[in-house]
Amino acid sequence: MSWFRLVLGKPSVKKSKVMQFDYTDHAEENIGERGLSKQVIESAVTNPDEVVEGSLGRKIAHKMIGTKLLRVVYGQQGNVLIIVTAYYAKPERYR
Repeated sequence: MSWFRLVLGKPSVKKSKVMQFDYTDHAEENIGERGLSKQVIESAVTNPDEVVEGSLGRKIAHKMIGTKLLRVVYGQQGNVLIIVTAYYAKPERYR
């Protein structure tokens, strides 16, 4: 575990609110290239295994999908979750 990692806990989003998702251009490009679906990304954010603090006030949702760790970087403005990027990583790198 890295010294800069701050675990925020679970869940990251209150399920009682109706959340809207917005994707940056960067996220739109990368999720297509990486074979990710918006459904999987949104599920990871609303029901993460853990959430860690990212830079610039962003959060990073972690969700195990099979043997891979899905990391979703996002910000929040009101009831809008702004997806910055998402990618699969090796789980051992973030433990």
